[in-house]
Amino acid sequence: MNVYIANFGSGNWAWPECRERSIIATMDDVRVGRFWPNDLEGYSRETLRLVKNRNGEPLQQGTVTRWFNQITWLDESNGDLWLHSDTQHLWWTVSLPGPTTVEERDEPDPSFGSQRINFYCKPCLPWSSKDKQGRELRWDALHPRAKMFLMNQGTFQPVLNDNAHYVQALIDGTDLSRWYNLPEWQAKAEKSGKGAVRSFSPAEIAQIQEEQRMRQTAARMIKTAKQTAMQSGEEVLSVTKDKRFLFSSDAAAQEYTVDLMKKQEGRCALTGLKLLLDEEPGDDQLRYSLDRIDSSRHYEAGNLQVVCKFINKWKGAMENEEFKRLITKIRE
Repeated sequence: MNVYIANFGSGNWAWPECRERSIIATMDDVRVGRFWPNDLEGYSRETLRLVKNRNGEPLQQGTVTRWFNQITWLDESNGDLWLHSDTQHLWWTVSLPGPTTVEERDEPDPSFGSQRINFYCKPCLPWSSKDKQGRELRWDALHPRAKMFLMNQGTFQPVLNDNAHYVQALIDGTDLSRWYNLPEWQAKAEKSGKGAVRSFSPAEIAQIQEEQRMRQTAARMIKTAKQTAMQSGEEVLSVTKDKRFLFSSDAAAQEYTVDLMKKQEGRCALTGLKLLLDEEPGDDQLRYSLDRIDSSRHYEAGNLQVVCKFINKWKGAMENEEFKRLITKIRE
């Protein structure tokens, strides 16, 4: 079972309809809908050409790819747990195996440049704001640590690893003390004021969102690293160095990578350039990339640093210190 947090359109305009019809929904510009699900390249090309963000600026490739993938997540979902917060309650449902239907309709918020949209609908169980024991899932009663990963400003966001297990226990209405007794959960509760009912300030919301973006970026880097490690064992025209992924789990790798990002203060280890998270607008070549300091070793603790995407390509298998020396020469 996968777990997703969902919003429904700009300003959640489709939430009342989703709740009333027992559906999960997402939408895109009708002019690019013909490319899904088989032509990501065509979808990306036309979306980048036709659609702008709310400020009238061009979209980033990562954003367009995410939109395409979100329709696929919706279409393939069966028996997954979906969550939505309306700021008062945490709502949940489970996706059903029925087909995804597509409805063409007017765009309620044409600031993106589209007048007509495809409205993708997935059937689900009736939405509920109570756990399976009949208790209300009030947002202000949730643990402060849980709010950090249940607050979502995007469309769909997967909840991963142990956080997903927590969500399932929360919905089941079972004992949550295993999480509440964890040091990081206790620290967050103490910082927030034990048992206090409070709202997050704009600065705290920004911090939470930054943490979410960091974790999403780390998850993407880990996925890329694992794919690279697996491909290193394949037969190719030239000899490829053996690379292995030596973390005990994706969760352990994600925690290590997020800590690395924080220790480097969001800057490239080799150039000092400010790095961009996946959801931030800007130059794609300045996005985070996970690099092995010693290319003869594996993806493992102590041998990793985060660098610019283009720097990782430039460095290749060059020794770290030699690459630093050449960067210094360029600066001089």
